Amino acid sequence: MTPANPAPAVVYYGDDFTGATDTLGTAARAGLRALLFLETPDAARLERAGPLDVLGIAGAARAMSPEAMQAELAPVAALFHSLGARVLHYKTCSTFDSAPHIGSIGAAVRVLRGAVEQPWTAIVGGQPNLGRYCLFGNLFAAAGAGGEVFRIDRHPTMSRHPVTPMHEADLRLHLAGQGLADVRSIPFTVTSNGADALGHALQRTLHLSATPPEAVLFDVADAAQLAVIGEVLWAHARRETLLAVGPSSVVDALATALGSRADAQTTPRVVTRATGPVLVLAGSLSPVTARQVAASPSFDIVWLDAPKLARQDAPALERHALDIAQALARGHNVLACTRPPEQASPSPDVDAQALARAGGELLVRVLAQTPLRRVGVAGGDTSSHGVQALDAWGLSYVADMGAGASLCRVHSDDARLDGMEIMLKGGQMGTDDVFERLVHGAG
Repeated sequence: MTPANPAPAVVYYGDDFTGATDTLGTAARAGLRALLFLETPDAARLERAGPLDVLGIAGAARAMSPEAMQAELAPVAALFHSLGARVLHYKTCSTFDSAPHIGSIGAAVRVLRGAVEQPWTAIVGGQPNLGRYCLFGNLFAAAGAGGEVFRIDRHPTMSRHPVTPMHEADLRLHLAGQGLADVRSIPFTVTSNGADALGHALQRTLHLSATPPEAVLFDVADAAQLAVIGEVLWAHARRETLLAVGPSSVVDALATALGSRADAQTTPRVVTRATGPVLVLAGSLSPVTARQVAASPSFDIVWLDAPKLARQDAPALERHALDIAQALARGHNVLACTRPPEQASPSPDVDAQALARAGGELLVRVLAQTPLRRVGVAGGDTSSHGVQALDAWGLSYVADMGAGASLCRVHSDDARLDGMEIMLKGGQMGTDDVFERLVHGAG
C-alpha cells in the first residue's frame, strides 16, 4: 500500500454497509488482517491502517442509479489499481437483489472491470452459512436464520422487496437484464470433484469461443465447495488481477488460499455485556427484524412515525430524537422501530429510501445528545445512511453476532465516537435474539 506496507491481496467494495461488515467479519474470523474504510482512503489513512490482507470500502451502491454508481465506483477502481492488489471484489447482497435502474450489478461490473487484467468476471453464487445456495445457476435462500429455503423468486420477503424485488431465480437471466448478456455457469457437480476438475472446466468455459464470456457464475451447494472455488480463483488472480462479484463467500472462498499471509489470532471473539444503555434503530421492514423486535424484552420500544420521517417532518424527527435520548440518559435500552406491530407489510405511501435517510439523521441527533458505547442498526439502507452520517472513517471487527451480523468498532477523529461499538445487520440477517445479545453479550 505504501513503502512501509505491502499490498493487500483483496480490495472489496460493499454495496451496502451491513454486507460490508459481514465481509469484514468473514476476513477477520479467517485470521486475515482486515479493515473497513467508510470512504476511499487517502495515503495518510492507508499508512495509519498498517499491513492488511483485505481492505474494504463500505458504500451504498445498491441504492444508486447506474449514473451515480459510476461516480461512486471510479475511485475504488483507481485505488485498486494503485495498490497492486490481486482481487477486486464487488460485494453484493447474498440474495443478489438489484435492478437495471437501481443497484445494478451489471453497471458495477462495467465500471470496475477496466481496473483488472482478466477479461472475465468471476461470480460466486451462494453463501451457505447464511442459507444461500446456487444450483444450476438458480439462487435459493432461507427465510431467516435456519428458516425454510425458497427459490429466490418465491422467497416470502425477497420476491416482494420494496425497492428491488427478485422476480427471476436464474442469476444468468437476472444479470442479463442488467447488461451482462454473456454469463456462463459451472455447476456444483463439477466443483464437488475438486480443484483440478473445476480448473479444467473453467478453462473450457473460457475458451468455448474466440472471446471469453463476460462472466462465469460458480454454483455453490455447500460450504466445502468455497475452498475449491477460492483455490482456482486465486491461481488465476496470481497470474492476472481478477474482478470477483458476489457476497462475503468470495472472501470466504479465498481465505484458505490466502492463509499463509495471515498472522492474526483466529481464536473466536465473544460479545461482552454492554457497559451502558444500548440503542437499536430498526429501520428494516422485514419479517425477520419484526421477530427480533418481538424477542427483545430488555428494551423500551419506541414506534417511529415512518410516514412523517420519510416526508422530512422536522418536528417529528426532533421529537423522536429527544424522547430516545432522554430514555437512554435514564439508563434504559431503546429499540426505535419504523413498523408498528399491527402493520403486516410495509406501508405503500412510505418512500423506503427517504425513510432510511431519516433514520441516519435520527441516529446522529440521538448520539449528539447522548453519547453511547454500543448501538445497533437493522436494515441495509438504514445502516448505510446511518454510518455515512457519522463523523467516522473506519470500522474494525470485534465479534460475531451470528447469522451474518458482526459487532464492529468505530474509528473516528471525534473522541465521542472513537471506539463505539456498532452492529449493522440487513433485514434478513441475525438470530431472533440478536438485539438481546447486544445488551447481555453472547459466549
